[in-house]
Amino acid sequence: MSDKVPPLLRVAHGLDALNSLFGRGCAWLTLFLVLGTAVVVVLRYGFGIGATALQEAVLYAHALVFMGAAAWTLQRGAHVRVDIFYQKFSGRRQALVEIVGNLLFLIPVCLFLGWNSWDYVTTSWATAEKSNEAGGLAFVYLQKSIILVLVVSLLLQSVAELIKAGYLLTGRQPVTEVKHG
Repeated sequence: MSDKVPPLLRVAHGLDALNSLFGRGCAWLTLFLVLGTAVVVVLRYGFGIGATALQEAVLYAHALVFMGAAAWTLQRGAHVRVDIFYQKFSGRRQALVEIVGNLLFLIPVCLFLGWNSWDYVTTSWATAEKSNEAGGLAFVYLQKSIILVLVVSLLLQSVAELIKAGYLLTGRQPVTEVKHG
């Protein structure tokens, strides 16, 4: 491959960088999950004090860890899959599997999830939905919006994967560019 990166491949690398940055940020929330949960438990069982807002914040962070980092996980090839055959395929055949998988499964599932959650999220925003719990957080609508974060980040990563696989399939990109890891 020449020193000049084709524009579409630059787009793919930009989407990779964006999802990587966001995914790594979400991954750091696991530290908050551990510490926040420990504080909730100590307060409740050690001092008899409820910490509803902190407990809900831990739930929001938990959602972000899994849904916010999903695209980064996809990018790294770390989602669970049966690759008993895939790992033995040539780079071009793997690229073909990636293209078919993205077009037939990932994109339709993302669109279905986005379509079906849109009203759920927008209704929550329209009412500025708050926690039903005393002392709970006043922005449940943000938590529900994480569903759309999942949809958008996975769609963007799917575009990046399709571009990279397309370049590999057409022989214009080295195999090492597409391989996950």
